[in-house]
Amino acid sequence: MTARIIDGVALSAKTRQALTPRVQALKEQGITPGLAVILVGEDPASAVYVRNKVAACEKIGMHSWLDQQPEDLTEKALLERVQQLNVDPAIHGILVQLPLPKHIDAHRVIETIAAHKDVDGFHVSNAGLLMTGQPLFIPCTPYGVMKMIESEGVNIRGAVACVVGASNIVGKPMAMLLLAQGATVTVCNSKTRDLAAHTRMADILVVATGRPAMIKADMVKPGAVVIDVGINRMPDGKLCGDVDFEEVKKIASSITPVPGGVGPMTIAMLLVNTVEAAERSLTAN
Repeated sequence: MTARIIDGVALSAKTRQALTPRVQALKEQGITPGLAVILVGEDPASAVYVRNKVAACEKIGMHSWLDQQPEDLTEKALLERVQQLNVDPAIHGILVQLPLPKHIDAHRVIETIAAHKDVDGFHVSNAGLLMTGQPLFIPCTPYGVMKMIESEGVNIRGAVACVVGASNIVGKPMAMLLLAQGATVTVCNSKTRDLAAHTRMADILVVATGRPAMIKADMVKPGAVVIDVGINRMPDGKLCGDVDFEEVKKIASSITPVPGGVGPMTIAMLLVNTVEAAERSLTAN
């Protein structure tokens, strides 16, 4: 068996293409969807992510605005900047790129973003709505993963799913989305005993740990759908995921590559959330 490769680049292009007429319809009503991205410091990986997000907005006719701030920006100044964007009618989505410098409380910053502009879906109000099955914004990475699974025609209802990694950004919302579609879900973390016993049972395996190639072929159920959220830069400069791609692709039915898998879909779903925020602003006015 050789797994089908789930092409995140192609799927994201299709998703963005579908947004173009929605953006045009908004413009005809006098609204250009606007995304503000705040980047604090000079983290190289964050800078790349931000450039990709801004470029993706511009390609479909959205307004994107990058607010580059120095590493020593105070928490108070950042909170004030977020509050200014909260009341700016030209901005429909606000994204503060993580991680932030250690002297800034990321949780406090996220909670300062107006919930109706929290296109990352991290605000506690949005997390609560997701928990109750009525999300306003779905966090972009789990949202993209669900679209990738759906693109493979996978019947999630009744499937056994395993999520490795329990972060607020990926693992927990990922589990909620899979539960909402009728999967039986196990969430594993760094304290999980005999991790392989859980991963080998999974029809759908989603891995988001930040540990290079930790999931080996003998940890995967034959025919499973494997989604690798991890992206790790190795000493030789190459990127790899949390899954041993070359070995696991011989076992899985479908698998995402790194790079070119979940990353592009994360950006695509950010655009989806921002356009939806702009559409909601029509009825709010």
